[in-house]
Formats: sequence, C-alpha cells, structure tokens
Amino acid sequence: MNSEELAWKIKRHGVDMTHISKGSHIGAILSVADIIAVLYSDILNYDPKNPNDDKRDRVILSKGHAGAALYAALAECGFFDVAELKTHYANGSRLSGHISHKGVPGVEFSTGSLGHGLSVGAGMALAAKKDNKAHRVYVILGDGECDEGSIWEAALFANHFKLFNLTVIIDHNKMQSLTFCEDTISKSPFADKWRAFGWNVIEVDGHNHSSLKESLQINSQNKKEQEAPTCIIAHTIKGKGISFMENNILWHYRTPQGEEYEAALRELEAIKPCEILS
Repeated sequence: MNSEELAWKIKRHGVDMTHISKGSHIGAILSVADIIAVLYSDILNYDPKNPNDDKRDRVILSKGHAGAALYAALAECGFFDVAELKTHYANGSRLSGHISHKGVPGVEFSTGSLGHGLSVGAGMALAAKKDNKAHRVYVILGDGECDEGSIWEAALFANHFKLFNLTVIIDHNKMQSLTFCEDTISKSPFADKWRAFGWNVIEVDGHNHSSLKESLQINSQNKKEQEAPTCIIAHTIKGKGISFMENNILWHYRTPQGEEYEAALRELEAIKPCEILS
C-alpha cells in the first residue's frame, strides 16, 4: 500500500473511530496522518507477523492523544484486524484513547502524559548504539509537547551521546489543546533551538509525501560517523483534509457527530486516492 492510500485510510478510520467512541482528538489525528503513513509505507523495517523482531525499527508516538492514527496504520499494515478499530475508546478495549502498548502488537510504548516519549526513545537509541544494532528509533512529538522540560533534557542527552540512530519528527501544527502554541509559550525560533542543542534539523511540508520520504530516507542512511541525532520539523495543519476542522481549535476535543460527521465523510470521499477508487 502506498503512503497516499495509507494516509487516506488513517484519516477515514480516525473520523469513524472518534465518531463511534465520541472520543477525541480528531484534529491531531488528521494532522499526523501523513507522517505516520510515510513512515509505515516507505521507511520503517518491520514485520507485522513478528512484531517483536529485534531487527525492527522502533516508533514512539509521544503525542499519545493522536493514538487512533497509529492504531489505524498498524491495523492496515497487518498487525491486527482492521475491524477491531471500531472498539477504540470502548470500555474493555485494548485500543485505549491515548496510545497503549498493553496487548497491542506494534506499539512500543504507552504515552499520553506528554513529554515522555523522547526520553524513552533516546534510551532505546543509546542501547542500540552500544549493542551495535542497526535498527533506528523514530519519535513523533507534538509542538505543544515541546513546552515540557523533559523534551529538552532528552535533546541534550541525545546530542551528548551522539545518537545518530535517533530521529525526532515534530508534528508542527502550531496549536495545542485550547489555543495556539505561540500564545502559550513561544518557542521561536523553533528550528534554531534544536540546532543549538546539537541536532541536525530539516524542515519540510508535513503533508507532502515526497518531501517527507526524502528527508526520512536521507536520515535513515545516517551512519555512525555523522554522530548527531536528527530533528525533522514537519509543518502541518491541524484537522488537515476536512475544511471546517482545519486550523480550528474546537477540533482538538470536539467529535464528529450528526451533520458534521456526514460532511467530514463527504470531504474525505472527494479526496480519495485513485488506488482506492479502482
């Protein structure tokens, strides 16, 4: 399955999952869908039939409130039955609202309390480096999450230990919870901060699959001699793909119901990739 097709399916599942469960966070799910799709279609080494393969690349979705996007990708890539996505957020379901690794193949670490994912990813990358293992670690951060001091502690750690095998991808949609990032805690100039912490920094359009793929492929070829970890700042739009959700702060917590649900489905149908149409 190519990345465009997978991204569309993630978005379609995301709308249904939040509609059925009446659980959030559809804006964040749509924001990160293209990033996750490119990773799972074009970049990662994994085997859905052997999810604990020691050679697998590791992905940590630190912005765990967008967990439905990762669940959808894993289901579509064969880690578990797609039909199970309909149980998202339901009592007793293993597909909890914030991403959980408990009993879910393909999920490396439970997140949701923001600021933890990069510390865990850096530890994984250091262990792999010490053991001379070839797999890579990818951590997907929210930009609002970068208010957390623990993110910057982990960034210092990763540079100090020259974790060339660690990549951070920031879903930079410029919004967090109930307002805009710059109205909460200004992080400008954002890219320069990561550079000052010793990271390679690449900025891309987070909805352009060619750009995402190119930046991730270049990074996946980083060798030990290059030493520095990499931060890819992916400029995105919260609610991407559904016009009335895009850049609308309401859709961090709001769920698609009634006429809004039907309108969301119509807009997604209008942008369905030709591979699915055929």
